[in-house]
Amino acid sequence: MPEHHYDVVVIGAGPSGEGAAMNATKNGKRVAIVEDKTTVGGNCTHWGTIPSKALRHSVKQIITFNTNQMFRDIGEPRWFSFPRVLQNAQKVIGTQVKQRTQFYSRNRIDLINGSASFVDANQLEVRGSKGVEILHFKQAIIASGSRPYLPPDLNFRHHRIYNSDTVLSLSHTPRTLIIYGAGVIGSEYASIFAGLGVKVDLINPGSRLLQFLDDDISDALSYHLRNNGVLVRHNEEYESVDGDDSGVVLSLKSGKKIRADAFLWCNGRTGNTDKLALENIGLQANSRGQLAVDDHYRTEVENIYAVGDVIGWPSLASAAYDQGRSASSDIVQDDYFRFVSDVPTGIYTIPEISSVGKTERELTEAKVPYELGQAFFKDLARAQITGEAVGMLKILFHRETREILGIHCFGDQAAEIIHIGQAIMNQKGEANSLNYFINTTFNYPTMAEAYRVAALNGLNRIF
Repeated sequence: MPEHHYDVVVIGAGPSGEGAAMNATKNGKRVAIVEDKTTVGGNCTHWGTIPSKALRHSVKQIITFNTNQMFRDIGEPRWFSFPRVLQNAQKVIGTQVKQRTQFYSRNRIDLINGSASFVDANQLEVRGSKGVEILHFKQAIIASGSRPYLPPDLNFRHHRIYNSDTVLSLSHTPRTLIIYGAGVIGSEYASIFAGLGVKVDLINPGSRLLQFLDDDISDALSYHLRNNGVLVRHNEEYESVDGDDSGVVLSLKSGKKIRADAFLWCNGRTGNTDKLALENIGLQANSRGQLAVDDHYRTEVENIYAVGDVIGWPSLASAAYDQGRSASSDIVQDDYFRFVSDVPTGIYTIPEISSVGKTERELTEAKVPYELGQAFFKDLARAQITGEAVGMLKILFHRETREILGIHCFGDQAAEIIHIGQAIMNQKGEANSLNYFINTTFNYPTMAEAYRVAALNGLNRIF
């Protein structure tokens, strides 16, 4: 049985594993990364962030073609099948995998394919195509990611019942679709399928969409989903899901029954920890397969860290990469460790959403004397030029100090626009102020100009 010795072993080659491995090797550590799939990139590259965003981009182009009067000289509106639209995502996935594989090779990180399990707190057993290997390590970083949570009473083997991973194998375009779960993934797929002309029922067990968002943004999302033909049903829980050769029937606890061509489950995820033999090192995951860590990403076992989806919030690829990098920073004791808490939210619905900082509800409950400034995209020259007039930017700031407390954006390029405000919020003292946007000249016409418009709108509210 081959045995190898490493300073750091990383389990999982998704964003968090990549961030951890790259930082460790650049600080002189001998590093191995273990991946149980045949290619790198993790759920982010193959089933999550990359394919869904590539799908969204293609669908958005179709919507633009079908709704812009300028294109009527070219031809009538056209509709594309889901598999055809997915072809573009597959190209991006291939590019990402090749790029990331080269990262590991160029940085002399040993990439080992196989299923990892702990022997003890300093040994890992890997079972792969080459047989069984033993990896000895000083520190290990668990970055094994997550998968869709699948309730046992749903038959996901049925050819009309999908989850957020298997939906990428959908070989046709359903006329009608039920999506259960109105979180980020469910809302994104509702936008994508509605953009393809599919009639979507979005079932939300909660009382409103994406409750962590600012209320104005959540309300705007609800409006635009409904405006695009999505039927949103709040406060509903499933009783059963039954599929036959012609469709699927969803029975709800409220007594309602809904029939559609296909059913998509998007309600929660579970950490990939069940095959790691955590009992051999004295660790136990919670009911969703997640591990508890301290503010340095250390588990209860001193030399073993955990990062990314496997520790829960915020379960974003961007945060996961930084968490991995920070965990290895703690190991190598460099100057770049930070506990990742400044995380902007990016939700790629149509239109997209992004936010950072406090919401109005949070500030009101905390009795913070805040004010707000708004800029509506329909009033911006750049949005009028591009035809992307749906959306708004909202700045929340302290009435007395003018400190920026929260920024919320809905509309085209929201996930890009938010970073300007995030940069100012991260400044110290007077540099974090509404005055920056008032006293800074923005290019015209740009979407970034929304900050100046919103700041002046907010300034006019102060008396």
